[in-house]
Amino acid sequence: MIGHEFQEDEVLGKAYDSRLMKRLLTYLKPHHTEVVVSIFLLVGTSLLDLAGPFLTKIAIDRYIAGKDFPGLVRIAALFLGTLVVAMGLGYAQTYIMQKVGQEIMVSLRGQIFRHLQRLQIAFFDRNPVGRLITRLTSDVDALNEMFTSGVVAIFGDVVTLFGIMIVLLVMDWKLALVSFAVLPLLFWLSSWFRNNVRESYRQVRVRLARINTFLQESITGMSVLQVMNHEGRSRREFDVLNRDHTEAHLRSVFYYATFYPAVEIISSLALALVIWMGGEQILRDAFTLGGLVAFIQYVRRFYRPIQDLSEKYNILQAAMAASERIFTLLDTPPTVNDADDAPAAAGRSEAPVIEFRGVWFAYNPEEWVLRDVSFRVNRGEAVAFVGATGAGKTSLMSLLMRFYDVQKGAILVDGIDIRHWPQRELRRRMSLVLQDVFLFSGSVTENIRMGNDDIPDEDVHAAARTVNAETFVTRLPEGFDTQLGERGASLSTGQKQLLSFARALAHRPEILILDEATSNVDTETEILIQDALTRLMKGRTSLIVAHRLSTVRHVDRIIVMHKGQIREEGTHQELLKARGLYYKLYLLQYKDQEAGMAGTSAPASSAS
Repeated sequence: MIGHEFQEDEVLGKAYDSRLMKRLLTYLKPHHTEVVVSIFLLVGTSLLDLAGPFLTKIAIDRYIAGKDFPGLVRIAALFLGTLVVAMGLGYAQTYIMQKVGQEIMVSLRGQIFRHLQRLQIAFFDRNPVGRLITRLTSDVDALNEMFTSGVVAIFGDVVTLFGIMIVLLVMDWKLALVSFAVLPLLFWLSSWFRNNVRESYRQVRVRLARINTFLQESITGMSVLQVMNHEGRSRREFDVLNRDHTEAHLRSVFYYATFYPAVEIISSLALALVIWMGGEQILRDAFTLGGLVAFIQYVRRFYRPIQDLSEKYNILQAAMAASERIFTLLDTPPTVNDADDAPAAAGRSEAPVIEFRGVWFAYNPEEWVLRDVSFRVNRGEAVAFVGATGAGKTSLMSLLMRFYDVQKGAILVDGIDIRHWPQRELRRRMSLVLQDVFLFSGSVTENIRMGNDDIPDEDVHAAARTVNAETFVTRLPEGFDTQLGERGASLSTGQKQLLSFARALAHRPEILILDEATSNVDTETEILIQDALTRLMKGRTSLIVAHRLSTVRHVDRIIVMHKGQIREEGTHQELLKARGLYYKLYLLQYKDQEAGMAGTSAPASSAS
């Protein structure tokens, strides 16, 4: 996007953090039985893997050298049996841990999503959606890989490694020491690999978060990009991000491409030394051919778990980085919380009284959006808020719904500070209709009902009928069962707005909040819903934010906001007669139709 600056994911944590690991292992506790069984299966598979070279030694030295074909058949059958059993154990172990990993992912993603639902709106103002999606997807996947291929699998590698070391030392300690001679070089190479891959992996994660953020913004704002002919610029910006992500991946590929061949060269060097010295011992009859073949097989298998452990280290450090970000998110406390003494105020159906007392509010410290705002909305009264953009009208509504908390002053509903209301109970009493209507994927009925199964179909249809939405809904292919696309893409702006009115009415709110609710509705549709709005507001305490003054002329009272303060208050006619700020707003909005009129009575007469 133009001038877009991406918020970087911090490069957090260490390659191994015992605090994080301890917290991660708590997710394995509910599955401790499966984990223990998996460890036993893994150890069994590793021990059976050690049997192969030993059986090869017996086959060569005893049965091939002795020309004992029946014995050779028996040892071959035993070898095949160990392979079949090892395969069965490996299958069971893999299935168990993959199942455990998937269950942990389900639990963790659910925990993150529930936490996101509890966070205040200010959190989402600061954090790009793409970054949060990365937490729920890629970061959780990294933890899944640790649980399924990291933590438990290490036991198998360690058993194999120490088992081979013991066997080699028992078979021939001198040859074993020769094969171990290259270990310092191998450990240095592994350390170089881990350190470099760790940093390159984190760079990949940062760039992936950038791509997710850019894609989310670009796809959501596609209509703006197209109408502004900004596609070429966006493609170029995406190409830069995409190329940056690819280059970060290629840097990690370089380290992998260097490490594994280098390990093969080092292991081949060790094998060459073993063949040289072992062959010399065979020529002196100090070692058997079968023993040398088995020794070579063990040496080749000895370096495989070392490679695996290096890979497990990378999985571990990836999980540490992902867990750092996930736990940072989970540890972000909601700043809008229910008070400990919040009363259970359910069961009231009477339109409440709303009062703002000396309210000060700022999104950023000391940058006041509202300054000492005080007013009262009586029971069942309809009050409109008008003023220029940035006057603080929408902020008033956001504070009333406790999307944010005030810094100074108090907001009361029925004489109770809303900070002492349970949030669910407070919002249950409200319905909000926004300028930018948000419809979800699902049927028309589901979008009106919004998960409240207590609303019967009859009430859904009645609400749509009341706001004149039923006419166009019945013309849809499947009526109220028609599936809407994402954000109601198949509907016009006016149709989506009418559905939002039906949604508000179906939930029978005690407080109705209309935030520029008719600004996207054409004149014909506005006429259709004016009488519906009158019925919708009847018996309810209503707060209306409006730019189009024609929509609020018949409310009980109008409050004029300017730079975060209340400047005027009264009915439409009273404010026109006062010739203050509202009068100027009215003239600006209707200057064309007033252009030919003279005298002070023109605006008032036209308004009447």
